[in-house]
Amino acid sequence: MPGPGDRDEDRLLAADIDARLIARARTGDSAAENELVERHYRNVFNLAFRLSGNYDDAQDIVIDAFVRVHNALPSFRGDANFTTWLYRIVKNVFLDERKKQRIRNHSSLEEMVELEDSSISRQVEDPKPGPQHNVERRERAELIQAAVMSLPDNQRLMIGLYHFQHRSYEEIAEVMGLPIGTVKSRLNRARLALKNKLHSDRELLES
Repeated sequence: MPGPGDRDEDRLLAADIDARLIARARTGDSAAENELVERHYRNVFNLAFRLSGNYDDAQDIVIDAFVRVHNALPSFRGDANFTTWLYRIVKNVFLDERKKQRIRNHSSLEEMVELEDSSISRQVEDPKPGPQHNVERRERAELIQAAVMSLPDNQRLMIGLYHFQHRSYEEIAEVMGLPIGTVKSRLNRARLALKNKLHSDRELLES
């Protein structure tokens, strides 16, 4: 099983590849920019989907975010990690969309997660899921996504970055423009709010 050291090494390697692609893209190399988009598209879409709760709005966020990346790339000096910079742009797009009242509150989730002990972890798929298993997974997924969507925007962002994108406290602090201590305290409050919401929703369903 890969350890923290392996993950750090992978991130350094990824950052080096990004830096090379950015250098080429800034000279007008469209192939390099396309490769940069392809490398990060899936993570950006997943985060946008967690934040918006539906495919169409997530797609709008992704398109707007990469348009902003394209426009700002010539002035990107590399002071921040590219991924952190990219997530900051996604955050800004999402908050802008919320201000315009364009985000619709749908409850859907394509990737199963479950809440355990105030933390969210990915559930390993059953290699032979039966019909009842699929129904339960879907119901649990909808319950979790609805709970995430009930959080305030900034808490939703932190939950998405920490639990779904596996960003560190330091990276989230850079994305959100907050001190690390503030990030930790607000993230803990968000996780507690999410746990309480899930608990109350489950009690309601079982009553």
